[in-house]
Amino acid sequence: MKNADIRALSVEDLKTQIKTEQASGQSLRFAHAISPLENPIRLKQSRKNVARLLTELTRRENEQANNTAN
Repeated sequence: MKNADIRALSVEDLKTQIKTEQASGQSLRFAHAISPLENPIRLKQSRKNVARLLTELTRRENEQANNTAN
């Protein structure tokens, strides 16, 4: 998922996407523990996607807090 796609999501969509990505990453880790994944780079990509989503959510929350404080 690209940053432009992430910015286009609403806050609610961000939260659901975070939960989905975290669940997907967890299932990938479990599958990798049992037998090696065909493409282990997917683990890294999943972690990065979660980080991108969380960063955008935090940015929006901070932006909203700054707007209400002013």
